[in-house]
Amino acid sequence: MSAVEPFSAVEIIAAKRDKFTLTNPQIDWVVDAYTRGVVADEQMSALLMAILLNGMNSQEISRWTNAMINSGEKMNWSALDRPTVDKHSTGGVGDKITLPLAPLVAACGAAVPQLSGRGLGHTGGTLDKLEAISGWQASLSNEKMLQVLQECGAVICAAGAGLAPADKKLYALRDVTATVEAIPLIASSIMSKKIAEGTSALVLDVKTGGGAFMSDPLKARELAQTMVGLGKDAGVKTLALVTAMDIPLGLTAGNALEVRESLEVLSGGGPADVVELTVIFAREMLELVGIKGKDPANALRDGSAMDVWRKMISAQGGNPDAPLPVAKENLTITAESSGTILSMDAMSVGLAAWRLGAGRSRQGESVQSGAGIEIHKKPGEKIAAGEALYTLHTDTPERFARAQEVLEGSVAIGSGEVKRLPLIVERIS
Repeated sequence: MSAVEPFSAVEIIAAKRDKFTLTNPQIDWVVDAYTRGVVADEQMSALLMAILLNGMNSQEISRWTNAMINSGEKMNWSALDRPTVDKHSTGGVGDKITLPLAPLVAACGAAVPQLSGRGLGHTGGTLDKLEAISGWQASLSNEKMLQVLQECGAVICAAGAGLAPADKKLYALRDVTATVEAIPLIASSIMSKKIAEGTSALVLDVKTGGGAFMSDPLKARELAQTMVGLGKDAGVKTLALVTAMDIPLGLTAGNALEVRESLEVLSGGGPADVVELTVIFAREMLELVGIKGKDPANALRDGSAMDVWRKMISAQGGNPDAPLPVAKENLTITAESSGTILSMDAMSVGLAAWRLGAGRSRQGESVQSGAGIEIHKKPGEKIAAGEALYTLHTDTPERFARAQEVLEGSVAIGSGEVKRLPLIVERIS
């Protein structure tokens, strides 16, 4: 005989539809029952939409996050001889910060267990970028993760199937039900995985501006505050920086192109904004776990961060010396007029890179490692008519037309004031 369930999905959907606060037992049951397959997709879809429309209070969000954590295993890094700290970004265009940051923080004495994801839509995924490196493996067992962390101080890999399985099911459902934007659902999705990952400290990079998931700075602040609260409730030292994503970060968008740029940063060069943000995050992470006296800027200059990168890539089966993939075809777009670049729309650049083959439109699709965009000039710089503005890269030249279409009008060239967000918009601790 099947067990009698303590609640029905219908009563919980109705409660949230009518703007009632869900009780702890209701939340625990509905997340667990959905993970077990007792609550159907169409019922959870209705509940997610009710949450999007009517919101959740901080107690409900905290309980929902805990229920998602409790749906699977929790990682434990107590065997390590150094403190653990991680960073999570809500994603943007050209956001390759994780790649140089993890080995940089490890070179300064912390352990970085970085469980990352794949790109969907216009934002790139860290795992897709690293898979441009010959032989590199994204999926590691828990034992292998611990081994790489002990040997290298940093690991960047995919979250195992046992970590917050409720989130995997909910994430896929949110994507197809137009409920991705709900702050309680974004915050609980990110934080359930990060708390289950077992890190002792976490720095959040919440992007805002035209190329971000949360384009409105006020919404970005609300998301940052919600996530910091969830982390602290769970005993994880947490702070958030709201950072600019009104223009692309660095000079590339696309998998192998971004790896190349990250290697420039680890070699002591690279674009100023990428270097600055990497160093700012490294300092925040080290401070959070009490590591003093190490300046991350020095670890970029003296090669110690690059040493950790090479060890980490090798430990995950990659060949750090292998040439990176290069797209078969490229096309340069030039400026139509002369003047100063006043603005550049990050979203247009991200969508163009995606149309060139750097991203996927549904989970499970493969990506072109060499596809993407190089940016030759950015806001504040002067450009002459006919000078290179973008170079587009793809293996499939029939993609050029659709990428060019979305880039039309992506820059404003003229004379006047360059209006853009500061790199760090706000710090929330």
